[in-house]
Amino acid sequence: MSIHLKEGKSHILPDFLHLNDLACETVGGKVLFSTDDFFAPAENLLKKQRPVSHADLFTDCGKWRDGWETRRKRIAGHDWCIIQLGVPGIIYGFEADTSYLAGNCAPRISIQAAYLKEEEIQILPPRGNRIGTAASEEEFKAVEEMRSSEWASLVPMSEVKSGNLDTGHNYFFVTSNQKWTHIRLNIYPDGAIARLKVYGTISRDWSLSGQNDLSDLVAMVNGGICVGYSDAQLGHPQNILGTGRAKSMKDGWETGRSLERPPVLKADDKGNLILPGREWAVFRLGHSGIISHIEIDTSHFKGNFPDTCTLEACILSAQEEKDCIAQKWTVKQGTKWSVLLPTTKLKPHRRHFFDATAIQTLNVCTHVRLTIAPDGGISRLRLWGFPRTPSHMSK
Repeated sequence: MSIHLKEGKSHILPDFLHLNDLACETVGGKVLFSTDDFFAPAENLLKKQRPVSHADLFTDCGKWRDGWETRRKRIAGHDWCIIQLGVPGIIYGFEADTSYLAGNCAPRISIQAAYLKEEEIQILPPRGNRIGTAASEEEFKAVEEMRSSEWASLVPMSEVKSGNLDTGHNYFFVTSNQKWTHIRLNIYPDGAIARLKVYGTISRDWSLSGQNDLSDLVAMVNGGICVGYSDAQLGHPQNILGTGRAKSMKDGWETGRSLERPPVLKADDKGNLILPGREWAVFRLGHSGIISHIEIDTSHFKGNFPDTCTLEACILSAQEEKDCIAQKWTVKQGTKWSVLLPTTKLKPHRRHFFDATAIQTLNVCTHVRLTIAPDGGISRLRLWGFPRTPSHMSK
């Protein structure tokens, strides 16, 4: 099933958009092979930022494109590329963004996938600068060993719509529950795609971890995902679960400025600002567990960090989470939420660490809610703890 979206109508957006982008360059996704990169290289497909357009910018090969664009095909066949996911996972949907590509958009695509073990991954020639080039005979010979034309079909040949401005979003649902490491994007017969997002969950084998092994329970690479938020105007909260340290503000969660802030700000006797506004994000842990150490990193947020933050935790079943998402987390959870970290003052461009002495509850939890007041940005959230199964779920 596919959806073509040319205007931001939130009520028809697919549910899978809150999941991780498994192919994004920031999590290690990379292009291994492309039949043609004449106008613009396939690496652009995996960029984190949204595509842009420069109407008067040209290269030696033609108009500059912020996407993957092949030459107009004059030989038999069609164009395709192979992408190695940054992290293996279960794929629930794809987004093919064709913004700014009217007149050059690939009219149809299909997507295949494979799970390859390390010894099965074919070593392909380095990509290098690809603009103005097509795959060489040597590269075609090497990639044939991967037998990608035989990979499983996740998206059959489907029509793609283009947009004149930043409006071309094409969504494709996936029903497979298998784990994948590589995908093959086919375009028919040639043309351009600006971005390809691969939405899914990361499936860590927790049976390999002992109960006393300390893990970041909310990290994206361990299966943590964002399942709800109040605002993501300048950066999605999913970003704060990313790998490594944030490289800039765009790699974090940043909200708009609270419109409820008063003309003159005042503080209480503890130095916390007295403000009506607050923003929040809810995360499902990669594995339920007991959180014993917390890191909240405001790196890069120097003039736009939150004044304070609070962390709460609870246990939710899959159905309860589904109900909360449907209600956009507006239904009050009552006493379900327990305070992990009480309201805490934050500082700009700094990593804040909290151990068990600062954490108010050491009970098993499945979800956490991070609340910042009144607004601002966080670059990373780390919740170190021990995997445990809630007693009522272990029976």
